[in-house]
Amino acid sequence: MHTLNIGILAHVDAGKTSLTERLLFDHGAIDRLGSVDAGDTRTDDGAIERQRGITVRSAVAAFTAHGTQINLIDTPGHSDFIAEVERALQVLDGAVLLLSAVEGVQAQTRVLMRTLRRLGLPTLVFVNKIDRPGARADELLADIRRRLTPHVAPLTGVTGIGTPEARVHRRPPDATAAEALAEVDPGILAALVDGPPPDRAALQAALAARTADGSFHPVYFGSALGGQGVAELVEGIVRTVPAGSVRSPSPEPSGRHRGPRGTVFAVRPGPGGQRTAYLRLYDGEVTQRQRLTFLRREADGRTTEVAGRVGRLEVMGRPGPLTGGNIAALGGIPGLRVGDRLGELTDRAPQFAPPTLQTLVRARRPEQAAPLRSALLALADQDPLMHARPAAAGATSLLLYGEVQMEVLAATLAQDFGIDAAFEPGRVRLLERPAGIGEASEEMPWLDRTRYWATVGLRVEPGPVGSGGVFAYETELGALPRAFHQAIEETVHTTMLSGPHGWEVTDYRVTLTRSGFSSPVSTAADFRGLTPVVLRRALERAGTRVYEPYHSFEAEVPPDALAPVTSLLASLGAEIKETTGGTASWVIAGELPARQVRRAGLRLPGLTRGEGVWWSRPSGDRPAR
Repeated sequence: MHTLNIGILAHVDAGKTSLTERLLFDHGAIDRLGSVDAGDTRTDDGAIERQRGITVRSAVAAFTAHGTQINLIDTPGHSDFIAEVERALQVLDGAVLLLSAVEGVQAQTRVLMRTLRRLGLPTLVFVNKIDRPGARADELLADIRRRLTPHVAPLTGVTGIGTPEARVHRRPPDATAAEALAEVDPGILAALVDGPPPDRAALQAALAARTADGSFHPVYFGSALGGQGVAELVEGIVRTVPAGSVRSPSPEPSGRHRGPRGTVFAVRPGPGGQRTAYLRLYDGEVTQRQRLTFLRREADGRTTEVAGRVGRLEVMGRPGPLTGGNIAALGGIPGLRVGDRLGELTDRAPQFAPPTLQTLVRARRPEQAAPLRSALLALADQDPLMHARPAAAGATSLLLYGEVQMEVLAATLAQDFGIDAAFEPGRVRLLERPAGIGEASEEMPWLDRTRYWATVGLRVEPGPVGSGGVFAYETELGALPRAFHQAIEETVHTTMLSGPHGWEVTDYRVTLTRSGFSSPVSTAADFRGLTPVVLRRALERAGTRVYEPYHSFEAEVPPDALAPVTSLLASLGAEIKETTGGTASWVIAGELPARQVRRAGLRLPGLTRGEGVWWSRPSGDRPAR
C-alpha cells in the first residue's frame, strides 16, 4: 500500500480542521466527528488551539482510502503562522486548497496559491460550505479563474446551493475543461486546433498529468460538516496526486550516502519537557532504538550534528518501521529542530523569511523572571524562526511574525508554564551591517592600558549578505588554551547582538589578529571582559549601516481606486514596480518598508469600498532612510 502526504491549506475559518475531521470519520480513523466550536477535534489538540478555534501548529493524522494511506497535514490558516505552513509544504506530495463558497477567494487564499504554484505542488481546490446561505458556484468559479489561476476545471457540480438541500454530482471534463487544459497541455491544444476533438479519456488523462505537475487544478464542491462532495475529493486525490516522494530532494552527486534520508518538519512539546519531532522520510528505513544523526545548517554556514537513539517511533497509520514516503513521530532524540535533515544536507534545504516584529517580554511577578526566560528559550529552541535572547533589566527579546502569534505565545506561557508575561508593543526589527573594515587591539596590563590579563586584537569586515556572523583566526590556534579561544568567539557573537545604533549586527566577519596570555594569571573571564572593548572599538572604526526589512506587495483594487491607492502607497515610501489590469480591477505590485505594511493594509478597505485585496510577504531589506 502506497502513501500520500497531503496538506490542507486555507484562509482562516474556511473549514480546514472540519474537513480533516470529516475525512477521518468517513474512513473509520475516528469514531465520532469532533467540532471546532466544542474544542474536541483530533488535530487541534493543544489547549490554545481548542480555546481559540484556530490551528497554530501543523498536525498529522492518517486514514486509508482506495488502497492508499493518506497522511493529512492540517496547517495553520492565519498569516502570522505562514512560516509553519511553508515548512509543512516542503514534505508534501500534494495539497487541498480550501475556499468558502460564501466568502470566496480571500487574501490569504491568494498567498497560499502563489506558494503552491511556485513549488509546483499538485493542488486540488475544494469549495466548502455549499449548504450555507450566500454560497455561490458559477460566480465563485469565475473569481477563482480571475484571482487565483485560470487553469482550473470543476469536476463536480452542485444543485440547491446555498440551502441545506445542497447536493453534489460528478461532472466529467467537458469543452470548458478542454479549453482550460489546452493552455497547459500541448496534446489537448493540438487536438482542439487540428482535430479530432479530444474524447473523455484523453481529457481525463491530460487532467491527471497536468494536476500531477502542478500546472492545473481540479475544483470540487462540497461541505465538510455535511459530508457532501468529500468522497469525490478523496477519489480525485488518489487518482491525480503522484505517490512515491516525487518531490524529495535528490541525493548528493557523489552518491556515497546509503542511509535513510528525511526532514524534520514539525516539533511539538510534550509532558515533562519531552518533545515529539515529526519526520518525513524520503527513502531508507528507520527502526525503534536505531541511532540517527541529523544535520543542521547554522546561520553562519556551519554544519552541526544532532545525534541520538530513537526512543519512541510512531509511524502514521501503520505499525512497524518507518519507510520511505511515510511520516513518523520520533521521541528520545533531544535538541531536534524544525529543518534538521537526516542524511546528506543539500543546498536545496528551504530558506524561510525571518520574522520582522521585535518585542520585549517581562514577567509580571519578579520571581518568575528566570522561569520566563527558560520557557521562552525552550520554545525558541523548538522553532528556530522564533529568536529569543536576554535583554536588559531581566527582559527577553523576541522576534515574531505578528500580533496574533504574540497573543498565542502569551496564552501558551500562562497555560503550559504558569507564567504571567507582559509583552511590549511590537516594533519592526532593524539590522546593522559593517560598512567597512576596522581593527583594534589591546595588550596585557604591563602597558597600563587595561585591567585584563589578556591580549586581544580583532578585525571587523563585511561578510556576504545572508552569512550571519563568522569568526576566523589569523593567529595560530594553539597559541591560546581552548577555553580562551572559546571565550573570545562566544563573546564576539554576543557583543554583536547590539551594534553602535542599538540593533543587532549581522553579515560580519570578525578575525582574531592578536592574542596573548600570562600563565597562570590569565583566565577565560579576562578574555570575556576584554573582547567587547576591543570589538566595539574595531566596529566603530569600520562603521555600520542600518537596514530595515521590506515586503513585496500586491494590491488588487477597483479601477476608480487606482489613483488614491497609488498615492497612499507612494506616501508610505513604496516603490511601485508594476500596475496591470483592465475594466474589472487593477493590480499594483511593488515593495514597501515593513513598518508601513500594517498601515497600508488598514487604509486599503476605506479607499476601495471594502473591495481591495492586500497581499505581502518579506522580501529582504534595504538601507534605512
